[in-house]
Amino acid sequence: MAEFENFRKRTEKEKSQMFDMGAKTIVEKVLPVIDNFERGLAAVPEDKKEDAFVVGMDKIYKQFLTTLEEAGVKPIEAVGQEFDPNFHNAVMHVEDEELGENIVAEELQKGYMYRDAVVRHSMVKVAN
Repeated sequence: MAEFENFRKRTEKEKSQMFDMGAKTIVEKVLPVIDNFERGLAAVPEDKKEDAFVVGMDKIYKQFLTTLEEAGVKPIEAVGQEFDPNFHNAVMHVEDEELGENIVAEELQKGYMYRDAVVRHSMVKVAN
């Protein structure tokens, strides 16, 4: 009976790990779509921001982010934070007297986490 209980617990744990791995894979495939939404919305000129199409795309983007957040996906905080190689990928260094040593000066690409695991590291510029 004890052996069966151990087997049941082990298979439940394996099933949970496989689900998380599959969900993480889906999130990785969706992140470029989010990036493209952000690039597209950022490229809209100020005088066009109130157009119905742009407003609709912004609503879809926000709904997309809300849905991902409800599923356990959240962006990694980067700008103004101390550089942490567990969450950030430094691709550039900049000299900035206003920022302290090893502080993230700019985020070049957003990083995301699924539950407690990093799906994609934030691509950042770090001040030295």
